[in-house]
Amino acid sequence: MQEAPPPPRPLKIIANPSSAVLTPEQSINSMKLPPGYHLELVASEPDIQEPVAIVWDGNGRMYVAEMRSYMQDIKGTGERLPVCRITRFEDTDGDGKMDKHTVYIDSMVLPRMMLALDDRLVVNETYTYNMYSYRDTNGDGIADEKKLVYHNDKPDDANLEHQKSGLVWNVDNWIYVTSNPVRYRYANGMLLVDSLTSSPSGQWGLTNNNYGRLFFSSAGGETPALNFQENPVYGELDMDKQRSNDFDEVWPIVGNTDVQGGPIRMRADSTLNHFTASCGQSVYRGDRLPATMIGDLFICEPVGRLIRRAKMTDDNGMTVLTNAYDKREFLASTDLNFRPVNTATGPDGCLYIVDMHHGIIQESAWTQPDSYIHPQIKRKKLDLNINRGRIYRLVHDGFKPGPKPQLLNASNQELVTYLSHPNGWWRDNAQKLLVIHADKSVVPALKKIATNERSIWEKFAFWKTKPTALGRLHALWTLEGLYAIDEQTLVIALKDEDAEIRKAAVRISEPFLQLQNTAILTQLENLKTDKNAGVRIQLALSLRYSKDPKAMVILKQLQTANPNNPLLIKAASISMEEKDESMAVLRASTKGMDGEDRDLVYKGAGNFKQVCATCHGMDGKGLATLVAPPLAGSARVNGDKDILLNIVLHGLKGPVDNKKYPDLMVAQKEHTDEYIASVLSYIRNSFGNKQHVVSVDDVKEIRAATTERQTAWTLEELYESKKKSTKK
Repeated sequence: MQEAPPPPRPLKIIANPSSAVLTPEQSINSMKLPPGYHLELVASEPDIQEPVAIVWDGNGRMYVAEMRSYMQDIKGTGERLPVCRITRFEDTDGDGKMDKHTVYIDSMVLPRMMLALDDRLVVNETYTYNMYSYRDTNGDGIADEKKLVYHNDKPDDANLEHQKSGLVWNVDNWIYVTSNPVRYRYANGMLLVDSLTSSPSGQWGLTNNNYGRLFFSSAGGETPALNFQENPVYGELDMDKQRSNDFDEVWPIVGNTDVQGGPIRMRADSTLNHFTASCGQSVYRGDRLPATMIGDLFICEPVGRLIRRAKMTDDNGMTVLTNAYDKREFLASTDLNFRPVNTATGPDGCLYIVDMHHGIIQESAWTQPDSYIHPQIKRKKLDLNINRGRIYRLVHDGFKPGPKPQLLNASNQELVTYLSHPNGWWRDNAQKLLVIHADKSVVPALKKIATNERSIWEKFAFWKTKPTALGRLHALWTLEGLYAIDEQTLVIALKDEDAEIRKAAVRISEPFLQLQNTAILTQLENLKTDKNAGVRIQLALSLRYSKDPKAMVILKQLQTANPNNPLLIKAASISMEEKDESMAVLRASTKGMDGEDRDLVYKGAGNFKQVCATCHGMDGKGLATLVAPPLAGSARVNGDKDILLNIVLHGLKGPVDNKKYPDLMVAQKEHTDEYIASVLSYIRNSFGNKQHVVSVDDVKEIRAATTERQTAWTLEELYESKKKSTKK
């Protein structure tokens, strides 16, 4: 069906709205949606409070992560107390409504990541890297089994806004997170870690489309979508024009002043003018909303009280995002406590929205008395609005939510049939369960599906849906997850009529390339003239894994034959530059250093990309939105180490080089001495800078000398303080 166009944005904006708490029904009425769309309440307080994420297990039971200690006052008092929990909701009678809930896990510290395996739920809490699986063994809805599935006792001491999120089991059978330069693989009851060459960036929120393309977002960098051109295992591949020129502008229907950026982030009518808290994105992959919505990216903006709907188009292999509407958002609310922080496609084929419904949506490091946002919060009394939360289901006229799944009770043969289900949630979970079960008896059927043997569905009476191109894709990756890919199946997939399957087959060929399989390399060479630019780009990325001289020849041919494809040229260049362009530059800049200093700089590179690049940019040149000053050529970076250390330890406010920035530099003193030394050593030896490293002892000395400092510096204060200490 064709959607009706939405009405125009209201001419009159409520510039000074009330912050009074609305009931769920009143809040729903405050939200503007395109014609035909409606919200249904799934859960709310008191059953849940401060919800931040949801997942479903194979039988459709929904798990809600509740950060009940988050910003209970403007100081963030008690934020690390173990008072948070994960709640489970269940539809017991199959009528499509959640009628039972239990506290599945209690007494947690800010649970932030969840992954449903089979009847086990993997969970990560804030401030730690350890992950545990939880299971309800007696059917009472409360987890009574807890097992360590990933062990790393090192504490994560970054601000909770800068820590990882996600834990998404992607179609390639790798489990991805934001921020940290790692991904995981499930095997024998444990999560095995794989290191990436660089951080994938991103903060709160991670999603994938039908083909495994990942989408990150960065609230700190005011970037609603990034690092989505190719898988982050290949390094940084962002492109200048991957978002339309006006994409980063937002169109709320209510005025607000509780934005850390201050007046620079507000229009004359007091509405937010630019993404500043982008998070909780998801690609809609269901089957119970209009088909025009499938594949669209939804991005939450809790400061603007809105959700963006983005369309994706292909421009010669580069994915480009545009707003689905002109100067309007898919969902916008006048309720000041509406804080959408996550979205997800549910097992019923609908889109779910997680509303934290919280007065303050900024962590305490940014709500200090000298911040712009502090008096705005107090004036509106937003700090009093706590202990609430809502989850909504988006529905549409003419569609009914799908049936409750029972995948945990399905046979492996039945799971194979669900690989072609029209709802991506079912396909993903069928594949995941088949890989976890590791039952090789389904391999023959999977191979027939992957190679498009059309008689396959006629042989099996239990077949629910004829295999589709997406079914072939999932069958191919399920074979990969079962370590059952053979050369014959791969060769057929490389010739598939569907470009996404050819592209997946190129990725799956990488282990064959590492083993110097010349037959596969010959087959891949045929794709250098593939009619689909995305396939050629993937070929350029994957050829890095071959040591055969022929691979370098093909890469050069790809560059020569595609002079007008910047993404392909960049992909080929990175592959030719020893897998990672940025590391080649870093190797050159640290060539004359002794071992310890070089190691410190390399460690700093990883730390910088996880946190600091969010605001300063991966290249150290800052962001177009002027979130933070550039580090390349900076007088502070290249100057006195003591001044630089004071800025990092205690923060910086006010103009820098006669420019005003929308945010202050937040104190980073919670990080260890080694962490700070590594980051500063890296930035002093990157981006064209060339200075002495900062030692751990340097950090200790300044930290000890400034223990009484509680507020951020201005540059004038710093220089004056330095003058006084020099005179002494």
